[in-house]
Amino acid sequence: MDGDNSRPTADTLAVMETDLTQWSPRPAETAVAILTGLVVLGLAVLADPAGRILLGVAALGLLTVGAADLLLRPRLAADRAGIQVRTLASRHRLPWSAIQRVAVDEHTRYGLTSRTLEVEAGELFLVLGKRTLGADPRDVADTLARIRYTAA
Repeated sequence: MDGDNSRPTADTLAVMETDLTQWSPRPAETAVAILTGLVVLGLAVLADPAGRILLGVAALGLLTVGAADLLLRPRLAADRAGIQVRTLASRHRLPWSAIQRVAVDEHTRYGLTSRTLEVEAGELFLVLGKRTLGADPRDVADTLARIRYTAA
């Protein structure tokens, strides 16, 4: 900052513009999915024909989840310019001006509360859960609001 503390210097602005906050699945959960998939795949070899099919499908699902966790990092990133989202089908870079709504949807069913982060930008509607983000969607929404506010 300058001596008068009222305006950021060019160096400070450069750092602020490149600061990127990211959210991804937690590495421990990814490792558990992959290791469990490998164990289930090993058990499939020992099972009868019907068990091989069931265990093989389960192993394939777990390994797919683990691979997606590794390949789609980070799932959500935000900076002063906007957000970036990675999905299986595509990557999206959305400026803050294109984002109409960021909200947390909360539902309680059978005593369990689930929360998802919803991002609405025109025709694009994204729903990201706690596991996908690796953090509580409420915390992510608060951080996004702070970043968006400082970008204005």
